[in-house]
Amino acid sequence: MDFHPRNEVVDDNKQESPAVEESMNKTDCSYNEPFALQVLGDSMEPEFPDGCIIILERTDRCAHGMYIMALVEGVRWFRQYLNDEKGERLIALNDLYPEIPLEGLDWKPEAIAIQRNIKREVKHYDY
Repeated sequence: MDFHPRNEVVDDNKQESPAVEESMNKTDCSYNEPFALQVLGDSMEPEFPDGCIIILERTDRCAHGMYIMALVEGVRWFRQYLNDEKGERLIALNDLYPEIPLEGLDWKPEAIAIQRNIKREVKHYDY
């Protein structure tokens, strides 16, 4: 999944963007405020289609089924977090993309999706 914060792009094949890293600075007074990103790509379709806007809320915790932004081995991903008999993993909703097993990896949740906007149609996520 690609993001478009502050005119920078992060995609599934690149390292993190300086703009995203800058936006995660904990000393910034807006650090704990929700923020918006534009989805670029089809890895989270149909729930999050290409071009939709998502609102994320910073957190260091997540639970089964949440849509999260996670830092995994230095790369940020927007995926659904699952924790069940198959273990902890991040999955894309589009089956063309592989899941990311989290066991043994250095990872942490950074934010959860709380809202999606597709052409002014808003959906809220309550976990």
